[in-house]
Amino acid sequence: MTVTEQLSALSAILAQRSIHSLFQPIICLSERRILGYEALSRGPSNSPLHSPLNLFAIARQAGRLSELEVLCRENACRRFSELGLEGKLFLNVSPESLLEPHYPSGRTLKMLEQVGLQPSRVVIELTEQTPTDDFQLLSNALHHYRDMGFSIALDDLGAGYSSLRLWSELRPNYVKIDRHFIDGIHQDPLKREFVGSILQIARASKAQVIAEGIELGEELTVLADMGVDLLQGYLLGRPQEFPPREGLNLLPPAHGSALMTNEEGSDLAALLIEQPAVALDTPTQQVLEAFRRQANLNSLAVLDAQGHPCGIVHRHSLSDVLLQPFGTDLFARKPISRLMNEDFLAVERSQSLQQVSRLLTSRARQRIEEDFIITHGGRYQGLGRVIDVLKLITEQKIQQARYANPLTLLPGNVPIRQCLTRLLEQQRAAAVCYVDIDSFKPFNDIYGYARGDEVLLCLAQCLNDSVDPRRDFVGHIGGDDFMLVLGSVDWRERLHQLIDDFLRECRRFYRSEHLEAGCFIAHNRQGQRETFPLLSLSIGVVLLRPECCASLDAAQLADLASQAKRQAKDTAGPSLSLIDTGVL
Repeated sequence: MTVTEQLSALSAILAQRSIHSLFQPIICLSERRILGYEALSRGPSNSPLHSPLNLFAIARQAGRLSELEVLCRENACRRFSELGLEGKLFLNVSPESLLEPHYPSGRTLKMLEQVGLQPSRVVIELTEQTPTDDFQLLSNALHHYRDMGFSIALDDLGAGYSSLRLWSELRPNYVKIDRHFIDGIHQDPLKREFVGSILQIARASKAQVIAEGIELGEELTVLADMGVDLLQGYLLGRPQEFPPREGLNLLPPAHGSALMTNEEGSDLAALLIEQPAVALDTPTQQVLEAFRRQANLNSLAVLDAQGHPCGIVHRHSLSDVLLQPFGTDLFARKPISRLMNEDFLAVERSQSLQQVSRLLTSRARQRIEEDFIITHGGRYQGLGRVIDVLKLITEQKIQQARYANPLTLLPGNVPIRQCLTRLLEQQRAAAVCYVDIDSFKPFNDIYGYARGDEVLLCLAQCLNDSVDPRRDFVGHIGGDDFMLVLGSVDWRERLHQLIDDFLRECRRFYRSEHLEAGCFIAHNRQGQRETFPLLSLSIGVVLLRPECCASLDAAQLADLASQAKRQAKDTAGPSLSLIDTGVL
């Protein structure tokens, strides 16, 4: 299609207002609900400008970008209202459009009034495709939107020309990480470092981070473990004309780390305090009386008409306000919504204790006497106390220490069994590896147990270095036997690297004559002198396939790994032996 034909097609689209709006959900992980929807525009399905890339590129070339964006926003707001969607509406706006001198002031606000949407439900999502030179003018434009009640989001952080400067100067409410840094994050430590840095900056600037472009469960697992709470991508929901309304069913059944031990159970039932909440319009005097009646009541959740938490009232904060001169006279008859704290932590009941602990520690302002809210499907269930989280974490660490190997401090047989059981329950693909040191007993006989312990510590370090702690598991069965569970697709490369690292690190433990000879002489199990090769690893691998999990239990899985290890031991020198559960 020629440029002239594309320009003609664009003119027809603008004249006929033939734009279609699709909506992609943005999920709040901690509350298991849909935060809102990003509106995405498409041209007519039978048009070469159906693709948004082609549509907006030709509009920019024709100098009609602002005209097209206004049409897209108007159509998105109208459809969002017609569908009765809850949550926030994210509208894409380019800096070029905002800086257009002829852009009519107040047009967006007037359009929202026509469709019955409040500005507080709309997020202006700034998309940056070209360099932005006039920061001051752009800042003035966005502050104008913010003053009218809109929120601001910065899209594709890390991909734009000046996105970090925009973040610093505009202080957006939301920051979207470019999908490049999400794609394959479970296999790329550098991408994890980038996202971790963004989370730190976000906490300092009070911005919420949205990870977009999530397509794999492994990516979701890593992001959840890192503390990213707002998620968007094909894995959770594609752009649709009639999008889903409930976020709970969009999340995979297991979004946390599949392999690490989880002593506290599957949810936060042990933390839940079933404390009644108050409504937004509850008079402050009534809330004050509730605190007076219950001396041990630290906080009260404030709910909207749908039972969703929208704020929290802490005893100490309320007292500070009402103890001020004329404080009681000023606020006693006013609704508690005037004094509630909107910056609160709400966590879903099914989250793990570790995830809640990370969320709490990421909130610099969270005081130990302040409570947090526990929800189920986004609806209020009760309160949790920070001190109880700290107690459970401490108890869990003590419990883990009881079952740790005293030499390497790695998880012992009880947590190993728990790991294998959970792996089968979640029906996750993994490589379950039994790691054994060749020639270890005769090495101990020649060099002594102290040097043997150094070798075991060396192997423990090599094992830890070969895994991703967010997704993999390392355990110490006993002696020179270790268990390694790898959840990544590159498990074979990791194991070969482990074998090479161990061979290299062990060189420092030999006497020079043994190192030069490449072997040593010691008594075998029959008491006869025998030549043994230098230390190496034999690794038995069970390739666990999801469809085979239901037919196995933890003991059977461990036995298969032991069988694979014995097969590896039959091969001289470092070796791998594989048992594939799919062909058993």
